[in-house]
Formats: sequence, structure tokens, C-alpha cells
Amino acid sequence: MPDGQDTIAVRVAERIAEVSANEWDACAGQAVPFVRHAFLLALEESGSVSRKTGWLPQHLLIRNPGGRLIGAAPLYLKSHSYGEYVFDWSWADAYERAGGRYYPKLQCCIPFTPVTGPRLLVHREADQETVASALIAGMAELTRQYEVSSLHVTFPQEAEWHRFGAAGFLQRIGLQYHWQNRDYGSFDDFLTGLAARKRKAIKRERRDALTGGLEIKALAGATIEPRHWDAFYRFYMATSDRKWGQAYLNRTFFDRLGESMADSVVLMLAEQDGRPVAGALNLKGGDTLYGRNWGCLGSFKFLHFELCYYQAIEYAIRHGLRRVEAGAQGEHKIQRGYLPVETYSAHLIRDRGLADAVAHFLERESAAISEEKTLLAEHSPYRGD
Repeated sequence: MPDGQDTIAVRVAERIAEVSANEWDACAGQAVPFVRHAFLLALEESGSVSRKTGWLPQHLLIRNPGGRLIGAAPLYLKSHSYGEYVFDWSWADAYERAGGRYYPKLQCCIPFTPVTGPRLLVHREADQETVASALIAGMAELTRQYEVSSLHVTFPQEAEWHRFGAAGFLQRIGLQYHWQNRDYGSFDDFLTGLAARKRKAIKRERRDALTGGLEIKALAGATIEPRHWDAFYRFYMATSDRKWGQAYLNRTFFDRLGESMADSVVLMLAEQDGRPVAGALNLKGGDTLYGRNWGCLGSFKFLHFELCYYQAIEYAIRHGLRRVEAGAQGEHKIQRGYLPVETYSAHLIRDRGLADAVAHFLERESAAISEEKTLLAEHSPYRGD
């Protein structure tokens, strides 16, 4: 019997540990590893996500009269805009220069993870329409109760994005670059489908990347030992330092990830004379390999492309995965077989003046992105595209 909206209870959990893994995952599913209870718990238990780091969990929960969890949304009260990959810095700057207070704000997302996935987590036996609508209404009500400037839903699935739009949220489009498996039997099959010039360029990059005695290993599950995590964390920190970026994840997070989600982790490791020098962290879920973090000690020509793009393609082909998502941004991925796809976000802004200004901005931005996607598609490396 469908759960009626008038008989469900909505509450907030300030820790994912307040919810059991079984009941959260019964709503989240298994297809996208980042929305699983174990991933969110690793972020919180490690302290990577906390009040101190500016990410205060406010997970929205909906239970039926019997107490069963039938809906949830990963939600955070934020004091900044770091780690989101959908940039609203200019909105915050304009609002605060006009005398408003942009922070704190509410963010429905997976921290530090620009991966499309479900944001309205609904139990398969519940009334999908009713619970999804209740989750959206609950988030909007929290925005009013907390008197924050705005609520942002980043990287939802397209159907959810339309649902948020129908509820009055402003809609935004972005671009990422994904590789699609066209039923390839091998990496050479993939190369055969490319224009000759692109095919030769990739072969040259792969050959040059492995000069100097480099060896690549794809480690997964229990084969990833603490020493491998130690090495990868060194790479991760070194790359963050070189890019003047912020290392969002701490060493403990990677321990937690290895302990609780070993079945989803794929670590590409490059060694020189038996010494690890670079690595790329991927998570596997459903039919997709998700590239997340990369790091390197020293300078190795084309090694980033080899570890993050080509090794990921080989792994996906070998394991029958349909897609590789190699992270945010990067037009350089096109010539390596990763084509532009749209990503989505939805925004609820309480101040009417700011909302109108952002709406006008998004109208112009969306037109520009649609044109950009069309132009980028003309540079596809595939024969016949």
C-alpha cells in the first residue's frame, strides 16, 4: 500500500551513523557507490566532513508510520563553497557586496565528488512520487526554518533535475567528459574506431608514458594493502600542494574506504624500479568506473593520461563496464575518447532579487553551454561521428 504524504515523518540526522547501513542503502541502491552509507560514513568518521571543515551533516530522513526508512537525501549545512564543483562564488560575492549574507547555505550533494547520482533516495517499495515530493518539500522547509540564503542540489540525475525544476528551483547545466563502451572487445578495438591521427597520438602517448622502466598495476579489493594507501596519500597530497589546492580528504578517510568499500575500489598504481611513483583512485559501481583522485611524485610525461584515462578504459572493457566518468572538466579528454555530456544542478534562492539575477545569468549560461557542447562534439575523435 503506498505511503501517503500525510502519514510520513520527516526528520534531520546530524550524523549518517544515526541511520543503519541497511536501511540507508535500501533507499540509495548499489549502482552509484558514492551515495552508499559506507562512503558517507567514511567521510564523517575520518573528519573530512564535519562542522570544523565547513560541512555539517543535515541528512533528511523520511519514515513511514511503521518506522521504516522510505526516503533520504544527503544534505549539509555549509559555511563556504569549496569541494562542490558547481561554482557559485560570483553569486555569493554579488549578494554580500549588496549587503546580504550568503553563508551558511544548504547543499544536497556528495562532498568533494562531482559525480551524477541519485539525490532523492526513495525505497523501491514506497510511493516514488509521494516520497520524492516530500523530500523536496522537506529541503525547502529546512531552508526557510534555518533562514539560510539558499539550497543547492548538485549532480542529480536528469529526472530528478526536472522534478526540482517543476518545484520552482532554478536549473543549471554543466559539462563533463565521459567514455562510452561501444561493445569493444579490447583496447585495440577502441583504437580501431578512432580517426587515424587520434589513434596514432594515443599509441604514442601510451608508449612514451611507460619509458624509464615504469610499470602499471591495477589493484582492487583485498589486493590493496595499507602500504598502497600510504603511497597514494603521498601522491594525493603532493598534487594538491603543486596545484595550490586544498586537500579535502585526510589519510584516515582512505583507510575507512579500504576497510568498508574494498569491493568498489580500483587503484591504478605506477611503479618505477619497484617504487610507487603515481596512482589514480577509481570506484566501481553498477556499469560505470568513476575516476576520482590522482597524484604523482615527480614529472612523468603522459603518465596522467595513461593512469587516469587509458588504464580506466582498459579496465572497463575487460570487466564489461559501459562507461568511464573521469571527473570534472577537461576538454583535453575529447581527443582521448571522452565526449561531452551534460550535468545538472538545481538551486533554491530565498531572496527574490538574487534569485532573479541568477535566473538571468543561468539563461545566458545555458545557451552558451549548449552551443559549446555542439562545437565540442564536432571534435569527436571517432570515425563517423
